[in-house]
Order: sequence, then C-alpha cells, then structure tokens
Amino acid sequence: MTVDRTHNPEIEQPRERVDLAAAYRLVAHYGLDDGIFTHISSRAPEDEGEHAFLINPFGLRFDEVTASNLVTVDLDGNILRDTYGAGINQAGFTIHSAIHAARPDTRCVLHTHTTAGVAVSSLEDGLQPYNQWSLQFYDRTAYHEYEGIALDLSERERLVADLGGLDVMVLRNHGLLTCGRSVGEAFALMNNLEHSCRAQLAIMASGGRVHPVSQEIAEKTALQYEGDDFGDRDTFDPEWEAFKRLALARYPDLAS
Repeated sequence: MTVDRTHNPEIEQPRERVDLAAAYRLVAHYGLDDGIFTHISSRAPEDEGEHAFLINPFGLRFDEVTASNLVTVDLDGNILRDTYGAGINQAGFTIHSAIHAARPDTRCVLHTHTTAGVAVSSLEDGLQPYNQWSLQFYDRTAYHEYEGIALDLSERERLVADLGGLDVMVLRNHGLLTCGRSVGEAFALMNNLEHSCRAQLAIMASGGRVHPVSQEIAEKTALQYEGDDFGDRDTFDPEWEAFKRLALARYPDLAS
C-alpha cells in the first residue's frame, strides 16, 4: 500500500518541495551533511519558473531546511523565490545549474562531502568493485578533476562533459555526486554510494587480501541493480516512500 503523506490535505506545499526537504533532513539524519555546505537540488514546480530548480538557502543547516524555505533559482542565477532571504551558495549554483541545464532527464542532483566519500575521491584508483554496494556502480561512475572551490562558471562545461549520461560522479579530492529522475532515486544512489565508500575504506584498513569479483559477475550485478523489481520509480518508489515516512515522522516540520 502506498503511504504518501505529501497528499495529506494538511500539507500545502507541493510534492517537489516536500520531497526535497525530506532529502535534506535525511542527509542530516544519517550524518552525511557538512555544516551549511553541500547541496541537493530538484526541478521546481512548473508554476515557479520555467527551467528553474530548488536549492537550500545559504546559511541554514540541513536540519533547518523546510519545504517553504527552499529557494527557487533559474539557470542564469536569478532568484525567483526566497522566503528566507539569504540567497544561495555560489559553488552550489555552479554545480547544480550545470547539470540541470545539460541533463533534462535529471530531476534531482545530490552532492556530499562525507569523510568516506572525500577519502575515496582522493584515492588514485577511486571507487573499487569490492562489495555488493559498489558493484551497482561498476563501469558506471564518472570522475571530474578537482579545480578548486566551484566558483568559476566555466567549470560547468567540463563538469557536464565528464558526467556525460551517467548518474554517479566522484569529484576528485572533493566528494560525491548523484543524479536521479526523482529525489528518491538520487537519494538511494547516494546512500549506496556512501556505503560503498565506507566498506572500501574498512576493507583497506583491515590489511587483508581483497577477494576479487570477476568482471562478468560485476557487470551482471550492475545490470541486476538497473533492473530492480521496484518497477517504475517515477510513479511509485517503495524505498523512497519508506525513507520519507521516517523523515516526516521524525521531522514533521519539514513539510511546513
């Protein structure tokens, strides 16, 4: 049975805003945030602006983000709606506007600076196919070289060129990034990517020999992830609904 609290008449905010606010709270809940930095964005409701997207107001922690205080910005950086009044972080705009402009198939972009993610991004060999979580990303992970804090708009061209049509990117010496056709898909990818990095670091720290997975099995597993039995995640995603129920139960103010 579908449990979708964004359809509750007491919640007046659009689903896009509630889902994105829930993702911010979940990232904070699981300790994947970095103070007031890093970002999650999603395409804005159509009535808020053509080609516009939602992102967090600068200065708020992730646990302070609500559906109503998310900022609406267009691809040129014009603020279309900002109830908090602090604007947005320029580095966040650079990264997120680049992907939203280049990838119409992507509704949500999620970027983190976790210790595990930054550690793996700083390894020459990057993410390795050491475990079931990481096999989801086998031969499906993009890499983008570090160019400093993302304040230079010219970096956008190189960023989207490196991402191509993939949904997962390791930002070298920086962190992790995922894209999704929905907020739920981007969050699920990041959740598994984070687990992959933590497991890899634990394996490396053990000093033991890694038991290899063949290329044939690695590709088979990645295809199994792509063909999961959740059906059309665009219309119903049970994994995201479960996470969202947690967010709304623990942090009901997120829908305000």
